[in-house]
Amino acid sequence: MPHATEHELDEQLSGDEAETLAEKMRVFGTASRLRLLWAMRGQERTVEELVAATGMSSSSASQQLRLLRQSRLVAVRRVGRHAFYRLHDHHVVDLLEAIRSHHEHAHLAERSTASGVGSSSERAAAGR
Repeated sequence: MPHATEHELDEQLSGDEAETLAEKMRVFGTASRLRLLWAMRGQERTVEELVAATGMSSSSASQQLRLLRQSRLVAVRRVGRHAFYRLHDHHVVDLLEAIRSHHEHAHLAERSTASGVGSSSERAAAGR
């Protein structure tokens, strides 16, 4: 995650900023886009490589990549007829890893609570 001093942020979100952020976060709302983003972590890839990595069709991957570029989550570099896609910056990697980490943590806490495993304080913390 970015260091707290990397950006100057107010403590509270304004209504307008919350709306803007919610709209930007909707891009993460489809499995196909998440799979494309995840496949680009740490490396630049062509559409063909992304199709092979995700099992998506070429046309579907291209449509999703267009939306990801418009949202500034993905950048493209063109060399002749080839396009190389990469995550826009380290913030996207941080977001992806945070989303997955939270999901895994919440899933483990849910399983632990359902099976009665863990102390009462652990179960209470998991329920937060």
